[in-house]
Amino acid sequence: MWNYTKKVMDHFLHPRNVGEIPDADAVGEVGNIVCGDAMKLFLKLDESGTRIADARFQTFGCASAIASASALTEMIKGKTLEEAARITNQDIADFLGELPEEKMHCSVMGMEALQAALHEMNVGPKPAESEPGAGGAYDPDGLDRTVCYCFSVTERTIRDVARANDLHEVDEVTHYCKAGGGCGGCRDDIAEILADLWKQDETQDKAAEAPTEAATGPETGTLTNLEKMMRIQSAINDEIRPALQADGGDLELVDIVGDRVLVRLKGSCAGCPSAHITLKRWVEARLRELVLPELNVEEA
Repeated sequence: MWNYTKKVMDHFLHPRNVGEIPDADAVGEVGNIVCGDAMKLFLKLDESGTRIADARFQTFGCASAIASASALTEMIKGKTLEEAARITNQDIADFLGELPEEKMHCSVMGMEALQAALHEMNVGPKPAESEPGAGGAYDPDGLDRTVCYCFSVTERTIRDVARANDLHEVDEVTHYCKAGGGCGGCRDDIAEILADLWKQDETQDKAAEAPTEAATGPETGTLTNLEKMMRIQSAINDEIRPALQADGGDLELVDIVGDRVLVRLKGSCAGCPSAHITLKRWVEARLRELVLPELNVEEA
């Protein structure tokens, strides 16, 4: 039996704003038939078109899902669209007093339903647009790939939830968005995503605290071939390899052809499904910071 707060139980046993709005200005629907949770949120605006006059919901799920949806509708009624767009899943949990960690995914589902409804009115982050001539959504950064097929969770969702809630462990991600809670085949991928996410943040923090070598060295385009090769080798040996070795991986510099840096991943990095993420978002990004922004890293 979950240890629910009195407010959670109140919103579960006596949910507010249940039902639909036939002439709703926006509808946000999220959920997955596999995991059993689903939510549909209806929004009706006031005459100015800038403030939420009414909000109702329909949901299929556990006590936490019903309570989260009920709480969300109470929270957003009367708010402007911009104010509603700033509501996070943690705000929903706080409104309810607390949610068990294993049930935090219900608050995330409420937040996503709200975001989906706001998308219809072009408020907040917009969904990926279709690329001209392409079939399907345009995904330039590759983050809309499905990582957890059991619960249809994308890499983008995992990163967004982890960053918003300061999650560092795979089990924490599972509690918040269910990724990794099915067959378990994606848990290694989730671990790679978390490692890359927080490594990027750490790199950005260090860059903000002190000037990088690239900032104090020659300007772009003024390096000789020998200087460029020496800087690349130094960056790999001094910063990139030690970071990879700390996680059981390694990297070998194979060749440098113009602005192409050919490398070979070794150890746990070799054959890893997320190797391209490591190469592009860590190795390439770091070399561009330390040496030249034109560099492209490729696996030999």
